[in-house]
Amino acid sequence: MSKEMILAKQKQAVEILNEKDIDMWLTFVRETGNMQDPMMDMIVGTGATWFSGFIITKNGDTTAVIGSLEEANMKTVGTYKNIVSYLKSVKEDLVKVIEKYDPKKIAVNFSRNSSLADGLTYGCYLELMDILKDTPYKDRLVSSEEIVGALRGRKSQIEVDHIKNAIKETLIIFDEVTDFLAVGKSELDVANFVRNIVKERGFDFAWDEEHCPAVFTGPDTAGAHAGPTDKQIQPGHVINMDFGVKINGYCSDLQRTWYVLKEGETEAPKEVMKGFNVIKDAIQMAAKEIKPGKQGWEIDDIARSYIVKNGYEEYPHGLGHQVGRVAHDGGSLLGPKWERYGNIVYLPIEVGNVFTIEPRLTIPGYGIATMEEIVWVTEDGCEFLSEPQTEIYLVKP
Repeated sequence: MSKEMILAKQKQAVEILNEKDIDMWLTFVRETGNMQDPMMDMIVGTGATWFSGFIITKNGDTTAVIGSLEEANMKTVGTYKNIVSYLKSVKEDLVKVIEKYDPKKIAVNFSRNSSLADGLTYGCYLELMDILKDTPYKDRLVSSEEIVGALRGRKSQIEVDHIKNAIKETLIIFDEVTDFLAVGKSELDVANFVRNIVKERGFDFAWDEEHCPAVFTGPDTAGAHAGPTDKQIQPGHVINMDFGVKINGYCSDLQRTWYVLKEGETEAPKEVMKGFNVIKDAIQMAAKEIKPGKQGWEIDDIARSYIVKNGYEEYPHGLGHQVGRVAHDGGSLLGPKWERYGNIVYLPIEVGNVFTIEPRLTIPGYGIATMEEIVWVTEDGCEFLSEPQTEIYLVKP
């Protein structure tokens, strides 16, 4: 992120700290080149080697307590107002800074519900507790998950513009895939075609290249997060591709569905069209009900119930996740009340959130039908950032 965007996010973090009545947010790290806290890119803009504390307070102060060898770099980066450097131990200087503000609540990056707010390693936690053991602050630590969820989830117009650009380029590649698909080509052939385009155009993959894109052709395919295989495209197959790129640090995440015509066919069979249309309608029904203040499970239930009502099994995942700096971003999730999702399906949807909507169903004998669209939550609803797929794409035999 640019310095300007980091400073804007810090300002937003101050607003959130006041909203949540939390006095201080401390990101405590070491050796970020080996294991980086997910929030470093967004609120710091550089790494750290020695034990370091990056502090944002609800009155708007920002302080970096860092190793002396990194002082010059931190000044050049220019994202923290106050820089305190140490030589032998971080303890004395970090405690002094905390005492200066005497916070009643200190948010640190641990969370049982959000990996993005769980960047404090256990070793760093033990070190921090040792640093604070003779102070009252060891008993004032709280999870930063509410701060992180809000900060990553409430997208600015600049952030949304970056996401829209990634979406635009992704949809162009999907069009090229439609021309490339043919009977006899394998899932791997399709994936490698896409990977080559991504690299030629200088984009990054939105998630691990091993299964970005994920390509599935016909019935009895691997699971949703599996990589492409040698399985070949055949007439009568439904093909699904899950794919996204990262451009300027922001991701897309979209899915599209094709049908491979059999000899003599000019359109997809009724069974295929029914499945496709149920998915298409489920997406629109869910999007229509997305509003600030609603909980994620309420939106998931709309699409899930509609799919089951139409005779299909419920999909084995949440309806949609947030998208941003990473493919799975933000705090709240559009998902069912399953134990594995913890509290994130009960968090309120907020203005600025960017969600995928991605229901799926199995069409027996043909394959998986699914589309994945991206929406941006507004004051009174949501708007599509991706142009929804309304017709199944046809591949000639």
